[in-house]
Amino acid sequence: MACRLPAGSGYTSGMSVNSPPIRRWTALLVRAVGVLALSLLLHWLALEWAGRHIGRPASGSVDAPAVTVQLRPPPAPPPALAPPPVVAAAPKPPRRRPQPRKRPPPAAAPVAPAVVAAPEPEPVEAPAETAAAPAVDTPAEAPAAAPAPVEQAAAPAEAKPYRFRMPPSVQLKYDVQALRDGKVVYGGGKIAWRAEGARYQVDGEASVLFFTVLNFQSVGAIDEFGVAPELYSEKRFRRPESLTRFERGSKLIRFSASDATFPRADGAQDRASVVWQLAAIGFGDPGRYTPGAALELFVAGVRDAEPWLIQVIGLEQTETPAGSIEAWHVVRVPRPGSYEQKLDIWLAPQHWWYPVRLRFTETNGEYLDMAVTSVQSLTPI
Repeated sequence: MACRLPAGSGYTSGMSVNSPPIRRWTALLVRAVGVLALSLLLHWLALEWAGRHIGRPASGSVDAPAVTVQLRPPPAPPPALAPPPVVAAAPKPPRRRPQPRKRPPPAAAPVAPAVVAAPEPEPVEAPAETAAAPAVDTPAEAPAAAPAPVEQAAAPAEAKPYRFRMPPSVQLKYDVQALRDGKVVYGGGKIAWRAEGARYQVDGEASVLFFTVLNFQSVGAIDEFGVAPELYSEKRFRRPESLTRFERGSKLIRFSASDATFPRADGAQDRASVVWQLAAIGFGDPGRYTPGAALELFVAGVRDAEPWLIQVIGLEQTETPAGSIEAWHVVRVPRPGSYEQKLDIWLAPQHWWYPVRLRFTETNGEYLDMAVTSVQSLTPI
């Protein structure tokens, strides 16, 4: 059934394209098409920009050069180099330390020109009855057996006087090598000997690194038996000083390190004076020094005293920093079971019998070796 509207109502039987709903949909469609076109335009511009900057040629561009990227495998590693030839390394130069051991012997020359040019001193002879003593004419013989141990306060055997002659006053400097606690250390030392008329004095020291390991002094007289000490002092590293007194009034030897006393025998020596007594005997009576001979001296240490048997080993070439020197090697070997040092001495007859080398060896194997480096004349005391 058809619905009729009254005429003049403003409505028609169909919808016009210009009606409001159609215009709204048309506008929306136009906007959508515009947005799509704009989006396509922006995408096209983006692709054009990327083509120019990344290397792709822009569409329609015939002048932009083409960039070709070719991937290649990484280069092969270079062949391994042949190892260099092995060349023996040059030995490192030795450290500058005192070398008291072997050195090439120089041409025969005096230890020091100043000493060689020194005037020979006047001999100090024993009295006539002493010079004629049988001990002087005793021929050289093989070393005798070691004497029996000396009991405390027992009188030593009567000394036999030797002919002697005091060497001129001198200061000897030494290179020192010592074995301590299993390590070899190096240093220096010196001994000053002064003698004039009836007096003498010995001063000595030995140092390793920065420490003085031994300091000693002996002072006394020169009598008909030779060097006659009156006071001996000894100071060792980390030990108190010890004194040994040779008392002429009481005729006793006393010690600050012990309560022992011994009779003061003629010709008795201390540890420092005994070296110069041996030098004086060699200087005054060189015939005493023959291989296998022995000299007996009564020597006081820091706690006790006993006879020393000095054995003559022989005439040797001893190496020192001053050169190779011909010297008589003598040795004092302690009694079996003794804790005293072994003492080796080298006395140079061509240089007034000076001790050009000394070696002190302890019972535990540690040692102190002193080898002469220079000799300097000194004015007498």
